[in-house]
Amino acid sequence: MFTDNKTGKNKKLNKVSAVLKLSLFLVIILGIPAYIYFFQHDWIDTLKNYDEVVAALREYKTESALIYIGAMVLQIVISIIPGQVLQLAAGYLYGFWLGLIFSLIGSIIGAFITYFFAKIIGKDAIHVLFGEKKINDVLSHMNSRRAVAIVFLIYLIPGLPKDICNYVAGLSELKFRPFIIISTLGRTPGIMGSLIIGRQVMHANYTSAVVIGIVAVILFILGIIFKNKLLDLLNRFYDKIMS
Repeated sequence: MFTDNKTGKNKKLNKVSAVLKLSLFLVIILGIPAYIYFFQHDWIDTLKNYDEVVAALREYKTESALIYIGAMVLQIVISIIPGQVLQLAAGYLYGFWLGLIFSLIGSIIGAFITYFFAKIIGKDAIHVLFGEKKINDVLSHMNSRRAVAIVFLIYLIPGLPKDICNYVAGLSELKFRPFIIISTLGRTPGIMGSLIIGRQVMHANYTSAVVIGIVAVILFILGIIFKNKLLDLLNRFYDKIMS
């Protein structure tokens, strides 16, 4: 009898813990973005303004690199914050290679935080609320070749919700190692393109910036045309990193 009471109390505590974790998870991925969008929209407008971002980073001089990395992390954790203008500004201020290093550091830190936040907080909550076996049966398919290819394409194709994918990956059974490698590889061409355009703008070379944009569109179209070969290459890469 005593054991039954103790088991019942543990189940109630687990449910309360699950609700609290799920609430925290939803606040981070939905509540904060909604608050910023509806009540602090000026922040978004500022981060969409290239001149204002450049001026803000210039104001901090030597500390601007750390601020830029922090901003990259923040825009990944709070996925509603735009990141492309930040990368254009980085190309303008730091040049291509330093801008790429700073951008990748921020992206990897942001992906690490969101992936493990979802895995520790969100996954535990969902397991308790809906049953661990049921959830694992559904999400086990994510640790597969197909999942890795899908993740890569999400990060590669412009306009798709890349940063929310970090949370989804954390909730899934997709391992961190293939996730961080594939997501970084997929994200890098877009970052490189933004940095190059920002660098060309610095030198008032607008023609080159337009040409780079056109090349990016052509590469995107070629990616769609040869998607099967790309997926086959990703499958072989997945086998290699998982061996």
